Amino acid sequence: MREYLLGNAAIAKGLLEAGIGLAAGYPGTPSSEIIEGLVELKGDLPLHIEWSVNEKVALEVAAGASWTGCRSVATMKHVGLNVAADPFMTLAYLGVGAGLLVICADDPFCHSSQNEQDSRRFAQFASIPCLDPADPQEARDMAIYGLELSEKFNIPVMLRPTTRVSHARADVEVSQDRPIPVERRFVKNPARRVALPSHARPLHHELLAKQPAIEEELEGCPWNRLTLRGETGVIASGIAGLYAEEALTDLDLDHTLLRIGAYPAPKKLICRMLEHVSRVLVIEELEPVVEEQVAMLAGKINPSIQILGKEKEIPREGELDLITVRNALARMNGLGIMERASFAAAEIVPPRPPALCPGCSHRATYYAMRRVYGKKAIYPSDIGCYTMAVGMGTVDTCLCMGASISLASGIRFGGETEGICASLGDSTFLHGGMTGLLNAAYNKARITVTILDNSTTAMTGHQPHPGTGVTATGEPTAQVSLEELARALGAGLVETVDPYDLEGTMEGFQRAKDFPGLSVVIARQPCVIKARRSGTRPRAFKVSDECQGCRICVEYGCPAIEFEGEMAKINNLCTGCGICAQICPSSAILEVER
Repeated sequence: MREYLLGNAAIAKGLLEAGIGLAAGYPGTPSSEIIEGLVELKGDLPLHIEWSVNEKVALEVAAGASWTGCRSVATMKHVGLNVAADPFMTLAYLGVGAGLLVICADDPFCHSSQNEQDSRRFAQFASIPCLDPADPQEARDMAIYGLELSEKFNIPVMLRPTTRVSHARADVEVSQDRPIPVERRFVKNPARRVALPSHARPLHHELLAKQPAIEEELEGCPWNRLTLRGETGVIASGIAGLYAEEALTDLDLDHTLLRIGAYPAPKKLICRMLEHVSRVLVIEELEPVVEEQVAMLAGKINPSIQILGKEKEIPREGELDLITVRNALARMNGLGIMERASFAAAEIVPPRPPALCPGCSHRATYYAMRRVYGKKAIYPSDIGCYTMAVGMGTVDTCLCMGASISLASGIRFGGETEGICASLGDSTFLHGGMTGLLNAAYNKARITVTILDNSTTAMTGHQPHPGTGVTATGEPTAQVSLEELARALGAGLVETVDPYDLEGTMEGFQRAKDFPGLSVVIARQPCVIKARRSGTRPRAFKVSDECQGCRICVEYGCPAIEFEGEMAKINNLCTGCGICAQICPSSAILEVER
C-alpha cells in the first residue's frame, strides 16, 4: 500500500508498523511532526505519547520504557541532542531492553536553528549506529530497521533525518501497524542498569567489542551500496546520494558510486572502491565524517589516490543541492558548470526579515520593558518567537534554551551595573530556565527575568507543555503555575501582567526594576495566532483624521499598521490588541464596531 506522506509522517508510520509502545520528545523544527503524526495515527492503540519538558527527560523516559521491554523512541532536533547528551552517552554502555530509537533531526543551513551541528559526530562519539535517510521512504524503512538493529545488538540506534527529508513529501510504501505488546515489566539487573564505575568499565569493553559485528551488519544493509564502474569514484551519504545519482546521469559520467546511509561507515565497501579507482570525491552535508574514514583507509589501501571533498569541492556549511553537487562533479571532470538562476532580488522585492505576528503580545511586552529599563539596560534573551524582537533593542544575547537567565547572572556578576532584564518563553522556561532561575536566586543575582507566557510552544507549532493543562494527546492534566514555580525557586518578587494593558505592564516592570534582588515578571496573553485562525477578533480599530503623521505607531513595528500618504492606516492583519491606540500621542486610533 502506498501513501503520499511528509517525511516525518512516514517516520511516524514506520514507528507504528514496528510496534512501538512509547514515544517521548521535545518540539523542535524539523522534528516536531513525528510526535504529532503519532498522535493522529494512535487511535485506540495502547501507546504512550508525550511532550516531555526537555530532550534529556524524553530520552530518559524512553530508556525506562525500553528497559521494561517496550519498544520506544525519543525525538528531538540536533541542538536538543546537546541537552540529552548526558543520558545518550551512558545508554550506549547500559544497553536497551526492547528497541530504543533516538530520532535526531539535523538542520543544515540553520533554517530554524542556532547552529548546523552534525549529529553523526555524536553517534560516532557514543559508538552507536546511525541511519541517514535520503528520502521519506528510507526514513520509514530505517525507523523499522533501527528498532530491530537496536534489539539485535542491545544498543540505542540513531535515526538522523535532515530538514529536506523530514519536510519532503513522497509516495511511501507502507504496511499494517504491528500490535503493541501490553504485558511488560522491568527486570532487575544492576550490573547492566546501574552505571557505577565497577559496572561501567566492563560495559565499555563490551560496547567496543560489539563494533565489528555492528559494522558487519551494516555492510550488508540496503542503504550502503556500491556500483563499480570507471576509475573515478564518488561516495555520497544521506540525501546527497540522490543528488549524486541525478548529477552523474545528467552529466553522463560513468563513475563508480558508493552510497552510504548507515554508520559506522562500511569499511569493506570503501576499501573495494579505493582498490578500483584512482581518485574519489566524497559528498556529504556538513562534517567530513565519511571523508576522514576514506582518508584513513586510503593510507593503507591506496596511498596515491586523490581524495576530493571538503577542502575545496564540497562546502562544509549549509545545505547541499543538485546544482552544488553537479558543479563539483563537472569541475572535477573539466566540464561546464551550471549557472544558478540569479536576479537582483533586492531590486524587485523589499527585504522581509522574520517578524512577530500582528498583535503579538511579545511586542507589547518588549515595548513596555524598553520604556522602563531604557536603552542602556542589558537584555539577555532566549530561543523562541520572541528572538525576532531583536530589532526592538531588547534582545542582546541568544545562546541556547534557558540560557538567558544564566547569562544575565553572569553579566551581573561580571561587573555590569546597568539594569538587566532577561526574557524567555513559558515553554523555554519549563525546558531549561528553571535551573537558571534557581541558580540566580541562590547566588543573589539582582536581575529581572521576564517569562513571556503565551500558553503554548508557539515557535514549533503550538505544542502543549506543563503550563497548558493538556497532554500531547489532548487529555486534561495538572497545570503548573509559573507564579508558584518562580516563588518556590527563590524569586523575591513575582509580578503577573497583561501585555495588552500597556500602563499596567510598565508599572509591573517598574516594581521589578526597583526590587533589590531577583524579580520575575510573567507577561501573560495567549498566542494571537489561535485567535486569528479562529476568525474571532474581538475588537477593531481605525485611524481617525486626528492623525498627525508622527509615525510612532508605525515605528512600534506591528505589520498591521501602514503609512499611506501623511497618515497611518490599519490594515486587515489587525487582531485587535489595541496597543497602537494606547501609544498614539494624538489619540487618533479609535476602537470601532467589527
